Amino acid sequence: MDSEANSLFEAVGGAPTFERIVERFYEGVATDPVLRPMYPADLTAGKRHLALFLMQYFGGPTTYSQERGHPRLRMRHVPFTIGQAERDAWMQHMTTAVDAENFPEPVHSAFMEYFNRAATFLINQ
Repeated sequence: MDSEANSLFEAVGGAPTFERIVERFYEGVATDPVLRPMYPADLTAGKRHLALFLMQYFGGPTTYSQERGHPRLRMRHVPFTIGQAERDAWMQHMTTAVDAENFPEPVHSAFMEYFNRAATFLINQ
């Protein structure tokens, strides 16, 4: 995590912004034929985990690590088959969620560069 990521949490409005992004993202996941089968029936815990992780990554409180330990993204996603189709579907919903915030540059690019790297890193098929 670089200093730009550290400053983004406050620059974009803190927790409420990340909660909106995650809510919009999960609105897409909830009806996605590729991604929905990978998630439990109740999306509440997943929403909370993603919001806390993103807040922490982008310079907010460390609640995610305090509650769940080191993020270990790759390890946490090993049980799921993640190929190009899953990655692309995930990126589609995250892009929609981030775009809805109308972030100025370079903020928008900072978010999208991270999500592109992370989504590609998690491909395991």
